[in-house]
Amino acid sequence: MKISQDRQKSYADKRRKPLEFEEGDHVFFRVTPTTCVGRAIKSRKLSPKFIGPYQIIARVGPVAYQIALPPLLSNIHDVFHVSQLRKYIADPSHIIEPDTMELHDNLSFEVPPAKIADRKIKQLKNKKIPLVKVIWNQATGDATWELEDKMKEQYPDLFSSVSFEDETILRG
Repeated sequence: MKISQDRQKSYADKRRKPLEFEEGDHVFFRVTPTTCVGRAIKSRKLSPKFIGPYQIIARVGPVAYQIALPPLLSNIHDVFHVSQLRKYIADPSHIIEPDTMELHDNLSFEVPPAKIADRKIKQLKNKKIPLVKVIWNQATGDATWELEDKMKEQYPDLFSSVSFEDETILRG
């Protein structure tokens, strides 16, 4: 068993190269929920894995670097582990900027609904709950069923152009 482990370790060590950066170097950094950057960037199915380039301000420890972040990402801690960084090779096509959006204090953001697609009434034992189908993103078709009262309170402008009474009479 020990011989097998040593052999695997030697294979891994051959492929591993230590990353070191100098002050003033530019790097990309990884967009993941563990670095809290993934929550600050608008989520899309094919969102970039790395964004940047950003300049290294200082080396904080043997494997941590402080990065100069733009004001858009000011809610994020600016010290990153070397495993979250990739060396930047100068090429203008590599620059990927994060989408602009308003972030809350807990690094969450609000996505406004696009339109209301349908309405139904959920029947419980002795209670009727009105629901509306909200389309959040028309391109991807993301939709959820939400409470009608809550949606009318938060987004009254969505209900001004929608008339479900005619559809309900036709269905009923």
